[in-house]
Amino acid sequence: MNKMNFSKLILIVVAIFIFSGCSAKYITKGEEFPRMYDQQPKSILILPPMNESTDAEAKDYYMTTVEEPFAMMGYYIFPVEMVSEIMKQEGVYDTDLLYNMPLDKLYEYFGADAVLFTKIKKWDLLYAVLISNLTVSIEAKLVSTKTSEELWKYTGTVVVDLSSNSGAGGLAGLLIDAVATAVSTATSDYVDYAHVANSKLVYTLPAGPYSESYMKDQEAKLVDQTPVQ
Repeated sequence: MNKMNFSKLILIVVAIFIFSGCSAKYITKGEEFPRMYDQQPKSILILPPMNESTDAEAKDYYMTTVEEPFAMMGYYIFPVEMVSEIMKQEGVYDTDLLYNMPLDKLYEYFGADAVLFTKIKKWDLLYAVLISNLTVSIEAKLVSTKTSEELWKYTGTVVVDLSSNSGAGGLAGLLIDAVATAVSTATSDYVDYAHVANSKLVYTLPAGPYSESYMKDQEAKLVDQTPVQ
C-alpha cells in the first residue's frame, strides 16, 4: 500500500469516526495520551501479536500490515524480520516469552523508545444464507522502554460485509451465493481488512517526529473510549 492509498484510507477512517460518533463524547489526543507528548518516543519495536481469535492464520495476516501504518505516522519502525531473527538468536521463539521479557532488555537489544503490544481479539467469519461478514478486532498498547509507562492504547473493530451479490433468485440462489462467498473468502487476501483495522488504530496515535504533524496534533479530537459509569 503506497503513501497515497494509505492517506485515502486514513480519510475514510476519519469519516467513519465523524459520522458514526455524532452522539459520542470527544476528547483530544493531548488529553487522552499526554505521556506521548511528554516522552516523545521516536522509535517503536513491534512485537508479534497475541492471537486470541479462533483463526490460526490471523497472526500472519496481521503481521504483514502492521509496520507501514505506524511508519506513516512518523515513527522509526524496526523491521519485523530483523526483530524475529535477533530474538531467535537469543533463544526466544514464543510470543508469550517476548511479552514477559523486561522492557529494559528489549531496549538493550534494539534501543527502541517504545514497544507495541497487540492482541487479535477477533478474526471471525460468519457465514449465513442472507449475510456473511468478517469481524476483525485489534487491541494495541504502546509502552515506554525507559519508564514502563503506557503511552497509548486503543481498540479497533472492523466489520466487513462479504455477502455475494450474484443476483440468483430464490432460496437456491441464496444458497449458491453463500457458498460462493465462502469459497471466495477462503481464497481471498485478508491483508486489506487488517489494513483497515490498523488504520483505525493509528488514526488515534499522536504523530511521530518524522511527520509534519509532530507535536501539532494535540487538539485533534477522538471519540472518548472511557467506559460510561
